[in-house]
Amino acid sequence: MVGSAILLHVIGVVIWVGGMFFAYMVLRPIAAGQLEPPVRLKLWVGVFGMFFPWVWISIAVILATGFWLIFGAYGGMGGVGFYVHAMLGLGIVMMLIFFHVFFAPYARLKRAVAEQSWPEGGKQLAMIRRLVGINTILGFVTIAIGSGGRYFVN
Repeated sequence: MVGSAILLHVIGVVIWVGGMFFAYMVLRPIAAGQLEPPVRLKLWVGVFGMFFPWVWISIAVILATGFWLIFGAYGGMGGVGFYVHAMLGLGIVMMLIFFHVFFAPYARLKRAVAEQSWPEGGKQLAMIRRLVGINTILGFVTIAIGSGGRYFVN
């Protein structure tokens, strides 16, 4: 059961952080260099519309498996090392950033695209880009702590 929970936890992380890395480091530069603002903004609304449901599922899986491991398998927060506390704290910060992206700039981006307000859409996309960049870095730090933390700090 522990192995299955860890596997699901890691799959959720891979989908979320890997998706952000791909969007930020691969799709964004190509879209910015090749597409005019109306087409680019419509593309991003479509991309986020397909990716964000996977992020919601990933967050649910990550939280469920993480808390099950902490409280069901390892006896609570006192039974885990500091690196698990750090991983949980960073994960919660990442989730809060995602919630903000989803409910604020992404909602405004969709509205701007529907209204064909391209400057406003560009402003919202720039905000999403910055927040996704921060979350991608936090994701890699969290992965490093989760995968190697027990060997460095306990």
